Amino acid sequence: MGQDLTISEVRLTPILVADPPLLNTQGVHQPYTPRLIVEVVTAGGVSGIGETYGDTKYLDLARPLADALAGRRVCDVNGLPALAARVCGDSPEATGADAGDAGGLRGAQTAGKLRLSVASSFEVACLDALGKTLGLPVHALLGGKVRDAVDYSAYLFHRWAEHPGGAGEPDDWGAAIDPAGIVAQARRFARDHGFTSFKLKGGVFPPEQEVAAIRALAGAFPGRPLRLDPNGAWSVETSLKVAEELKGVLQYLEDPTTPTARMAEVAAGTDMPLATNMCVTHFAEIPEAFALGAVQVVLCDHHYWGGLLATRELAAVCRTFGVGLSMHSNTHLGISLAAMTHAAAVVPNLDHACDTHYPWQTEDVITERLAFEDGRLAVSDLPGLGVELDRDRLDRLHRRWLADDGTMRDRDDASAMRTADPTWSPRHW
Repeated sequence: MGQDLTISEVRLTPILVADPPLLNTQGVHQPYTPRLIVEVVTAGGVSGIGETYGDTKYLDLARPLADALAGRRVCDVNGLPALAARVCGDSPEATGADAGDAGGLRGAQTAGKLRLSVASSFEVACLDALGKTLGLPVHALLGGKVRDAVDYSAYLFHRWAEHPGGAGEPDDWGAAIDPAGIVAQARRFARDHGFTSFKLKGGVFPPEQEVAAIRALAGAFPGRPLRLDPNGAWSVETSLKVAEELKGVLQYLEDPTTPTARMAEVAAGTDMPLATNMCVTHFAEIPEAFALGAVQVVLCDHHYWGGLLATRELAAVCRTFGVGLSMHSNTHLGISLAAMTHAAAVVPNLDHACDTHYPWQTEDVITERLAFEDGRLAVSDLPGLGVELDRDRLDRLHRRWLADDGTMRDRDDASAMRTADPTWSPRHW
């Protein structure tokens, strides 16, 4: 191994990963979800890894960026967004300011935001390679950790016992379609992982049923932080009603409505803190939201914001304006969880436990699965991210992607729901 930091090769491996039948306002998770694994290899023989969404529109942007990285240095991460803007053509599927994502769960999506989501995985891979070359953990490259462990929150979902027709990979969770099912799910998360805070994905059933689920959680876990996220499925009136009913129960209410102007209406009518992962997912969306007082907590996500360095910048902006900071989760694997943990480790003003889907994912591409203890993940001091790629697992999940007829290569929760109910459409209350 040498110290040559020149990038000699970039490998892109799209995969399909098993996903359980979790319900949200846009439908249900498909049996398999696409992810993209990025490997950056230096001339010195060091390989760094990153992870992001694997839908077709991300792949279409990742390929020209991978070609353009050859000959650059892994430490030149500040130039990645500009490089992506220069070499990546706009995705035909998301070029308008009002385009939504495949799941409809992250607000307006533009070509620029797509590029950031792709560039973020290359940045993580470069930082991983740089850290391995220098013998430093990624958090040291970001200025050093301010905590030795990061708190995570259990992510609760209404869910079916299995996918329609028994598709996908079976699990032993069973159904959770009422408050009792949600409490049972939370008890298992607490038992198996030690989680002490809980977030419920809402927008699935009528608001009164989801209020009942939160109250049941409060009864089962007195004094524990609770959150509810209906992904913008409610009107201003419904949002205010729920905020009043759950006053003193919720830590915060996440994206009860959209867009920002309607969130501002809710904020003006309640003392309940409002959080967002839909109204503010890009720096250009900050001025309006902060000026209107529409949100009191921003959920950061290095995939959305363009990487770990941008996440640190977002934290500084939130700190300046007195806005709280939490961390969003997508359907991620261990590479992204490691990157999330390094980002969380260096942010002084991380005010809340981070979201994570990881316990729901039964498959991974790293050699050793990351383990939560007392709801926390230790910050690795190993070089780079502290995780290693398992090539056999990667190959198996890539072969699944190759064998797919295209049905699963683009996430579409609504289509997955219509497999069970052809007449279904998203509901709003």
